[in-house]
Parts: sequence; structure tokens; C-alpha cells
Amino acid sequence: MSIDILVSLIKPLLVLGIVLTNTIILIWLERKVVAGMQSRVGPDRAGPFGILQTLADAIKLLLKEQILPLRADKAMYLLAPIIALVPSFLIFMIIPLGPGFDLTIGGETRFINLVGADINVGVLFFLAISSLAVYSVVLAGWSSGSKYPLLGGVRASAQMISYEAAMGLSLVPVILYSGSMSMSKIVESQSGNLSSSIPVIDSIVRFIPNWNVFPQFLAFGIFFVASIAEVNRAPFDLVEAEQELVGGFHTEYSGFRFAMFFLAEYINMFNMCAITATFFLGGWLGPTFSGIFPPLLSAMMPTIWLGLKTVGLLFVYFWIRATLPRLRYDQLMELGWKRLIPISLIWLLVSAIVLGIRDFGLPWS
Repeated sequence: MSIDILVSLIKPLLVLGIVLTNTIILIWLERKVVAGMQSRVGPDRAGPFGILQTLADAIKLLLKEQILPLRADKAMYLLAPIIALVPSFLIFMIIPLGPGFDLTIGGETRFINLVGADINVGVLFFLAISSLAVYSVVLAGWSSGSKYPLLGGVRASAQMISYEAAMGLSLVPVILYSGSMSMSKIVESQSGNLSSSIPVIDSIVRFIPNWNVFPQFLAFGIFFVASIAEVNRAPFDLVEAEQELVGGFHTEYSGFRFAMFFLAEYINMFNMCAITATFFLGGWLGPTFSGIFPPLLSAMMPTIWLGLKTVGLLFVYFWIRATLPRLRYDQLMELGWKRLIPISLIWLLVSAIVLGIRDFGLPWS
């Protein structure tokens, strides 16, 4: 078996394993962090420090009865959870986890990218696939045959479409600044410009950041706020406003079908934080400490840096959920249409003018 075939088989399995493992840890971590912020205990019975509580919840949902409402459109009802879950795996496939390495098997050597699919239009792929989540919400609400899920689906689709516009516009200045729509090349464009002939010092000075968050600080703020709304997290979780909608668009779902919506939300949250780190925080860039750490640990440092940046952003998600109350729906839509979209358009214009002057000079000079 050639290396190419072997890699094409292993990569999807690794992505599946990483995503599912991350989700189990992420749900437990959120419960513990929010409990600590609100002076509660959090899960502490199932396994050490309650780490198996998420696994217990998953088993419970797998064993629960799968109901099918009498008035439901069966095909669309069953399709909606799949549409919610599959795009979350596809988005993770395009996130670069490291710089790659050479792999030799049987005298055959190949360069292996630490990314599921390194495509040259990764940004467009991300925007296109993330927009599919709207269809799952709308189909779930409409196909259930009940007015409460339908109401939740309608207001959810309006929210997600509104913030998708701001999120997409905030990425255009980043593309212009980086000069590429490839996720890997966007990371590479943020590498530091300094170097040293001494290996230990070189591994540190190359960390001096050229991250997009500094020149594109406003785009970072817009993207981060829009990403929170896009994955239906507090204070933008009106999609699942229990007090108003009896649970939202997935009211009529139970068991494993409900678990698929729940799983997709947490995978998308992790994806958004990893993509935010990729676009604005240098992705896997960071000091490898070669010559200080053992070679294996030094080779793993880029992936570790991406993980630390992602966890830092996830902590902000948890912090926001633990502290901010839910917005009213008029406040939610006003922030999207009257604040984020106009500001992102103005910032796009300013960025284009500044980059034009940088590359071509003033028109009268």
C-alpha cells in the first residue's frame, strides 16, 4: 500500500477521533469552569473529577427512546441532525494543525501536511460549509410538525444568516492582508521576520508575532462576536431559549438524534475557536524550543501552541456564558445589522485603502 493511500485512510479516522475526544473533554471542562465561576461544584461523581460524566450522558442518550412525532415529515426529520453534524467534521478537516513532516515507508518518502484537506480556497470552503448549519435548524423546526420548533427554527435562521454576513465580511481584510485564501498560507504569512544563528535564540525570536490580530484588531473583534452568535452560544443562544420556546428547534427530538445536535454545537464551538486562532493568532506558530526540549516534544510544539490558543478562546466562551445574560431578540438583530455589518464594511474599505497605499504608493506620488 502506497503512502498516499495510507494517509488518505488514516487522516479521516484521526479527525474523527480527535473531534469526538475533544468534545467529551470540552463539555466536562465547560461544566467545571462555569461551576467554579458560579461557586458550584460541577460534575464530581462519575470518574475522577467527574470526567466520565459526559460519557454517562452520551450512553443515556443512546439508550433513550427515539420518538417520531405523528405530524412530522419523516425524511426531513431524520435528515436534519445529519446535516447539523456532518459539516462540523468537514470544517475541522481544513484546519492546519502543524507545519507537516516527511514520512518514509518502504523507501518511499512523502511530505505529510498536518491538515485533513489542504485546499487553496479554504476560507471559501469554511464559509460555504458553515452556512449549511442554517438548513439543519430550519429543517428540524419545520419537519417536526409543531409550531414551537417551527418558531425556534425561523428565529434561528434569521440570527445565523445575519451574523454570517458580518463574519464573512470580517475575513475579507484578512485575506487581503495575507494574500491568500489557503488556511496554511494564512498561518505562514503570520510568521515572525526575525532570526538568529543561535538555535535556542532563533526558536524564541521567531515567535515575535506578526499575527493578524494586531493590524486587523477590529476584524478580530467582529469575527469573534459573530462566531459566538453563529454557534448559538450565550448571550446569543435565543435559538434554544427554553423560557420562550420550550427548547427551541429541537423540542421534538430525543435520544441520539438530539445528541447529534448537541454534539454538533460543541464541535462547531471548538472549530470556531481553532479557526479564530488560525486567522488571527498565528495558528500553530510558536517557539519550538529546539535544543532545549527533547526532539519529539519540540516537533509537537506547533500543535500544542494551536491547542493552547484554542483553549484560551474557549475559556472566553465559557466566561461569557457564566457572566452575561441572554439578549432580547431585538438587541440581537440590532447588533448584527446596525453595528457589526456596517463596521465590517467600513473596516474593509479602510483596510483596502491602506493595503493599496502600502503596495502601490499614493496615487499622486
